[in-house]
Amino acid sequence: MRTILRSGISLFFLVGCSTEQSLGNLPHADGDAGQADGAPSSAVDTGPDAAVKDASVDVTIGDANVDAQTDGFAGDANVDAQTDGSAGDVSVIGIDAAVDATGDALLDAVNADASVEAGGSDSAVDGGSDAVSGAEGGADATPPALEYESHTLAPGCAIRPGGSLKCWGSNFAGELGLGDTFARGDNPGEMGDALPAVDLGTGRKVVSIARGYLHSCALLDNATVKCWGLGLSTGTYGDGPGEMGDTLVPIDFGFGQTVMAISTGGHACAILADGSVKCWGSNDYGQLGLGDAISRLFPSDVVPLGTGRKAIAISAGYKHTCAVLDDRSVKCWGKNASGQLGLGDTKNRGEATLGEMGDYLPKVNLGTGRTAVSISAGEVHTCVLLDNATVKCWGAGANGLLGIGSTADRGDAPNEMGDALPPINFGPGRTTLAISCGYSSSCAILDDHSVKCWGNNVVGQLGVGDNVSRGGLPADVGTFPAVNLGTGRKASKIAVSNGISFACALLDDGTIRCWGENSVGSLGIGYTDARGDGPNEMGDNLPIVYLGK
Repeated sequence: MRTILRSGISLFFLVGCSTEQSLGNLPHADGDAGQADGAPSSAVDTGPDAAVKDASVDVTIGDANVDAQTDGFAGDANVDAQTDGSAGDVSVIGIDAAVDATGDALLDAVNADASVEAGGSDSAVDGGSDAVSGAEGGADATPPALEYESHTLAPGCAIRPGGSLKCWGSNFAGELGLGDTFARGDNPGEMGDALPAVDLGTGRKVVSIARGYLHSCALLDNATVKCWGLGLSTGTYGDGPGEMGDTLVPIDFGFGQTVMAISTGGHACAILADGSVKCWGSNDYGQLGLGDAISRLFPSDVVPLGTGRKAIAISAGYKHTCAVLDDRSVKCWGKNASGQLGLGDTKNRGEATLGEMGDYLPKVNLGTGRTAVSISAGEVHTCVLLDNATVKCWGAGANGLLGIGSTADRGDAPNEMGDALPPINFGPGRTTLAISCGYSSSCAILDDHSVKCWGNNVVGQLGVGDNVSRGGLPADVGTFPAVNLGTGRKASKIAVSNGISFACALLDDGTIRCWGENSVGSLGIGYTDARGDGPNEMGDNLPIVYLGK
């Protein structure tokens, strides 16, 4: 472990290198344009058309018993919520792996869900439905129980069958958790069986993974969280021998608290079993939502979300945070220079002692009658998947980042949100199953399980065989090309890095393919050439990420 002395509030901005990786694309201390390998926790599930069949997962969260069964299609989850109070909707945002409120993980969900077999055609992938299901109600029903999204794929990390974890790419601060600072995947012989699993303690299994700026966090099967790398504790962990496994202590969220969901970007946030949110790490713009600009090495106070409100989804971007609340509204806080909070101004929220959080923090205007299904916060923009299967984005518009045929920022001035903000047009008849925002681009999985990406494309991060950015011109509207994932392949999960510009997709045969920038092995293919920025680099020509037997 390297102890880092900090004189200011910025926890993430170092310059240096290991012997195997380049110095390029590390984050800048004073702006949103900095990059580092890793991503927030915005890998999202959809479920391919023929993955796990006849799988049944019994989920107990709070007072509700949710029996999620798939009938031939991994994405078609039938959720039967039996409660003992009054009627209400049960929110289902990915039934990947649920953890009950007592802290016991339901590992059958992990084993049946998004099992990543390296190159195996017989692997099982259940991506969850990302849909909202209604609970059967009546006089004896209770308020809805909460079910939380789990991420079995992050840019440069994947949960294996049985709950083991493997990570590759940048390792400047030990963010791969392998006891050194050598990048993996940038040279031959580093992937597959040669790539060690991350040691998270005796008998522990991983339920959800989040990769941020120079750090990673895992939600474990006992509803605890362990983090390693730089910026979320008193030093760096995972960059030297003897620092992982049982030696690495879980994050302390307070007595008796268990964790339901995690997200990391430039900081980290967690949803606890009672639906409250705690954030920690860098806080120079109020992104922790605690009414000051003081960074915290550990979670402390609960983020005020408003009277009676709970969170059902959380996304930590670079300098801002967004949450979907239990009424399906969205609230965002932190840096707002480009309107990424979606509030019609450029005023930061969450850094003032009074009058910015809780009931004072406005909800994002999503449009008449629209509610949120999931949320993804990028570097300087935010995208939301709505209840009508459309996507709206706001914040910085450079390089077509908002996907609406303009490069203007949206959400930074009055009358730009709500019905005035158009949804992204993905083509005739296309609807959306999942979204993921990154540093300067975003991707979506559509209803046919194809992937389309938009925004900056300087290193091929859109995966379409050139370096032409898309989304900023009127001619781009409705014409985004689909990413060639390989013959007959469909996507079940998508993860776009909020650091180095690359993306990864988990496919319906259980394999992973990544494209974009690759100087430190982010694509996990044993060399450092970018992929997706030239012809004949995608599809069957793009190697899978081989994680071993």
